[in-house]
Amino acid sequence: MKRNPTFTSALPALFCLALVGCEAQKSSSPLSPSVAGPIAGVQITAPKMLEPAQGFKFKENQQPIKLLIENSVTNGVRPVTYSFEVASDEAFNSKVYARSGVVQGDGGRTSVTVEKLDLGRGYYWRVRAEDGANASTFAASSFEVLPKAQLNPPAGQAPANGSTAGSRRPELILSASERNAAIGAVTYEFQVSSVPGFTAIVAAGLRGETGGSTGFVPDGDLASATTFYWRARATDFETTSGWSSTMSFRTPAAVAGPSPSPGPAPGAPCDSSNAETIVKCERNKYGHMNDGQLLEFLRATARSLNRNGISGAPFGLLRKTSGSQCSGYSCDILCAGQGNSQRQYDILGDVEGAQNAGWGAPHTFPGIRVDVCEIQ
Repeated sequence: MKRNPTFTSALPALFCLALVGCEAQKSSSPLSPSVAGPIAGVQITAPKMLEPAQGFKFKENQQPIKLLIENSVTNGVRPVTYSFEVASDEAFNSKVYARSGVVQGDGGRTSVTVEKLDLGRGYYWRVRAEDGANASTFAASSFEVLPKAQLNPPAGQAPANGSTAGSRRPELILSASERNAAIGAVTYEFQVSSVPGFTAIVAAGLRGETGGSTGFVPDGDLASATTFYWRARATDFETTSGWSSTMSFRTPAAVAGPSPSPGPAPGAPCDSSNAETIVKCERNKYGHMNDGQLLEFLRATARSLNRNGISGAPFGLLRKTSGSQCSGYSCDILCAGQGNSQRQYDILGDVEGAQNAGWGAPHTFPGIRVDVCEIQ
């Protein structure tokens, strides 16, 4: 029997085709997408975790969260991509985010953004570099997403509600506000009013928290034999609590005998060679001032400064027709001079609060708002 020469000669070719098919599945070319297994000698360093730092605590308003790494280094020729994973457990059995094939970023850094994570939980994140045949080890870290901020009003402790204070300048004491982990360092805002609706504030101020209780002492004596009302609230300057319950107290009656530092009578002149003495003398003629009284105080102070020949005179009221003002004038500034040579003296701090008087160096810095100075 004769063999078919055509069939016989075709066998090597068919065998070669079969081999080529096998090579297509297991290429040894470094850049082939179908490399079989790791490439010998290729090493990829683990990426470096940059943000968030280990243990960082995110607040609710800081989402979405950006995960940032420093790129890996490889001695291979294949391009590197990254796989990011976020889980609620350290073993990464409960993944809440996963993304692979993240193209390496420019500038030596790569990042992804996680849009939304549940509040009040800790999370673990890890990332590794891959080139399709080789992979680095995972780099891992953790962070926390804080719960929704909660800050309760403080509670007043002393003076006891309805009691008579021991002095005209009593210390108001409150207990610390309850809060959760989303709240930072707390400061308390105190207000003292002569009416329950707090439309007539006679003393006010901020005090940093000092443990389980925090106190506030008014800057000056309150009127004697008078009922006052006080309240406070807490803030970390991102979250602010509601006001505490209003508490009242009564100041003691005035002590008989001469006062060691009597205030001037309403019509008494304020004469001195010292500007600050004059300013405080005029201020002592008033309690907590409304807009009209603020202007009266400013005019009287300017006239007293001018009458006593204080350096820098003549002084006047500063015209102000926009923003916070008192009937077309600044509520707390005296001025001297016009145009670019104008000087402005802030003589009343905290206009809405305690309204403490003082005298300091004038504002003459570049960019100061220059208005008409109405000499008194």
